[in-house]
Amino acid sequence: MNNLAPVLLFVYNRPLLTERCVASLLQSPLAPKSELVIFADGAKGEKDRPEVDAVRAYIRSIKGFKSVEIHESPANTGLAANIIKGVSESVERFGKVIVVEDDLVVSPCFLEFMNKALVLYRDVEEVVNINSHVLEGPQKFPDNFLISFADSWGWATWKRGWDLFEPDGTILLEKIKKMRASKRFDLGYHFVRMLREQIEGKNNSWAIRWNASIFVNGKVSLNAGKPLAVNTGFGKGATHCNTPDLFAVRLYTGNLEPKLITPATEDPEARNNLRLNYIVRTSYANKLRVRVLEFLSRFAK
Repeated sequence: MNNLAPVLLFVYNRPLLTERCVASLLQSPLAPKSELVIFADGAKGEKDRPEVDAVRAYIRSIKGFKSVEIHESPANTGLAANIIKGVSESVERFGKVIVVEDDLVVSPCFLEFMNKALVLYRDVEEVVNINSHVLEGPQKFPDNFLISFADSWGWATWKRGWDLFEPDGTILLEKIKKMRASKRFDLGYHFVRMLREQIEGKNNSWAIRWNASIFVNGKVSLNAGKPLAVNTGFGKGATHCNTPDLFAVRLYTGNLEPKLITPATEDPEARNNLRLNYIVRTSYANKLRVRVLEFLSRFAK
């Protein structure tokens, strides 16, 4: 496969998770042909500096990719600013990118799926994003489906897609209200609340703004129907979610091929299934189950 997309890796202060993420990327046969571009955020203060330094020492030792390019921020910019700046600069340079964060573990077929999908949908204007993660639950999905939704755990886009990114949450929320689509955007979760809290400064999520940008523009993402990426960073040290295993999924390690879906419109059944899975996974009963399992795990130790 020629003209592979660069892999953008965003890291901060979690050396063990970073090593695990890179190790999973290196399982791909495409790793030796892929450029790895790393964006390392600076320490918030002296308390964080040892871990930040440990991450930087590790990333300077990474081998196994076609090339490794490192951008080390001298000061702390925060996850959102780091990702927005890094993705914006990179799509200008490369035209397309694959994005991972330090707390992800990806499937051996992750890079192949993402690169093939980027080629397959390169000229399909309705499709502006590729999702590799899907929330498992009672409802199942086809191996490929289209949905007006962005998942931040292992994704890819083109310059033409990222050009739609709107950093101003107020503009996005007003458009959703004007569309009378708050319930639909919520998707059985509380995405409207997340967007409102981003506006109020209660969170600094870039992902909710990317999700909303796709939604208000009537665009869709190609989604893998099986999890090709899992988040292992919940709990202590997580930026936005400290509930371990609430969104846990089983990493799919088989082969999954992207397919060209025509017409390039959202699959309403897949959207409803994802909505139902969000409702089940964020229910009081499931939160209680997760807390009990967490307690038993600690007790067993």
